[in-house]
Amino acid sequence: MKKRLILCCMALLLAVPLGAVQARAAVEEPGNTASELALAEQAQSAILIDADTGTVIFEKKSHEQLPPASITKIMTMLLTMEAIDQGKLKLNDKVTTSEYAASMGGSQIFLEPGEEMTVDQLLKGVAMASGNDASVALAEKIAGTEKAFVNMMNEKAKELGLKDTHFSNCNGLPVENHYSSAHDIAMMSRELLKYEGITAYTGAYQDYLRQETEKPFWLVNTNKLVRFYSGADGLKTGYTSEAKFCLAATAKRDGLRLIAVVLGEPNTKTRNSEVSSMFDYAFSQYALHPIYKAGEVIGKVKVHRGEASQLDLAASRTMNVLVKKGSQPADITQKLEVPDKLSAPIHEGQMIGKLIIYQDGKPLTEFELKAASSIEKAGWWTMFKRTASHLFFVDS
Repeated sequence: MKKRLILCCMALLLAVPLGAVQARAAVEEPGNTASELALAEQAQSAILIDADTGTVIFEKKSHEQLPPASITKIMTMLLTMEAIDQGKLKLNDKVTTSEYAASMGGSQIFLEPGEEMTVDQLLKGVAMASGNDASVALAEKIAGTEKAFVNMMNEKAKELGLKDTHFSNCNGLPVENHYSSAHDIAMMSRELLKYEGITAYTGAYQDYLRQETEKPFWLVNTNKLVRFYSGADGLKTGYTSEAKFCLAATAKRDGLRLIAVVLGEPNTKTRNSEVSSMFDYAFSQYALHPIYKAGEVIGKVKVHRGEASQLDLAASRTMNVLVKKGSQPADITQKLEVPDKLSAPIHEGQMIGKLIIYQDGKPLTEFELKAASSIEKAGWWTMFKRTASHLFFVDS
């Protein structure tokens, strides 16, 4: 009996330092939890990511499904910017306000039924004043009805792989079956930031609508960080009595762009303070390490029966990884995973393989590699000349 008791005590003693080592290791890597870093302590849910790579630096109950309030409008702005990018919508297009859009309560820019505004003006109303009426007006312009637009929002959420999200309206007013998570909001924010022009709206502190009328409307950004936090230029605030105070924020310094999301904060002061602390932590501890510049050739793949005999694999954009400051370049290694040979035809944008980046032997991130150009199947004459060259022009 004594022997068994001694063995149990030894096992318990051995377990304690192991747990301590695991806790210390967690602080050293991205993806830290709230108890380890004492960040976002008052938030019900939170996340902090690097916008470039999507690396999670910190998270707290980030997949919990919660009411997002007006942060919903990030998806509304995303679909608007997408429509502009695809040429389906122009910034100077006129939008006529419907009675339904004008009837929205809560935050608004007080649109009147039949009033006309441009897409540019309505985007200001959404991004800065969180206009529920402006959101519906844009939704109706893009999809015909808000219901059809909400279907587009949910389809986009599926396309982005957002599993914690379902929309029931385009502005975040309280309604059943309308929810998201800090994680999903960060991912849709990251997608929105791919449209560089959006921060001209989300990062402006003040502006005017109806400036040349008898009733000019002064816009002041509901996100005060764009004025008081260095590098902050978006993205969206939110509040309802159910959701409490929410914020999806972004800031950029020295080439590093961060996205922070907090949900369920008790008040605006705490919300802004906790997001600022999240930014302070990441900017002080992390940096982007460049791997390849845009256009730089990463590798080559042989092409069977193609008009070109090989395909260059080039970086479609600058490839970076997020690392702790002070990390040595020698710690970063890479592995190219592509086929030995491809068969023509190859289409531009076709998935070819991936580049995996490691730090100290552990996977850090990966980049998809796509064909930068098309390679058609070679005709008989091209194949004949290629074969002939091998037959008659052999190295001595």
